[in-house]
Amino acid sequence: MLADASGLVEKIKRAAIEAQEASKPVTICFGEVVCEAPLRIKVEQKLILGERQLILTGNVMDYVTTVSTDWETEAQDGGVDGAAALHTHRITGKRQITVHNGLHVGESVIMIRQQEGQRFVVLDRTGGRL
Repeated sequence: MLADASGLVEKIKRAAIEAQEASKPVTICFGEVVCEAPLRIKVEQKLILGERQLILTGNVMDYVTTVSTDWETEAQDGGVDGAAALHTHRITGKRQITVHNGLHVGESVIMIRQQEGQRFVVLDRTGGRL
């Protein structure tokens, strides 16, 4: 009979944990970047989040990506010894580029607090200062 009681207790514990998690829905919040390196974002008057608490998306961080290129440069003066000779160059193929999308001090961001409340996903800039 004791084994049945412990199984019931485990089910009750599991139900309590699920109810507690359900009561903490995802929260959208706004913040302001107060430091770039290391990244720190102020969420409220007193709460400043550090890098360990932040999950960044590509919208708010530098990253390297590959792009396809197919263009011709603008005409350049390539003259030698005073003789003018305009020329262009064709650039084709795949190239790696760095997108400089990192956050800067003073920028406002929109974030989602994870259900546990310990980590925040930084989605994007809001376009203004708080």
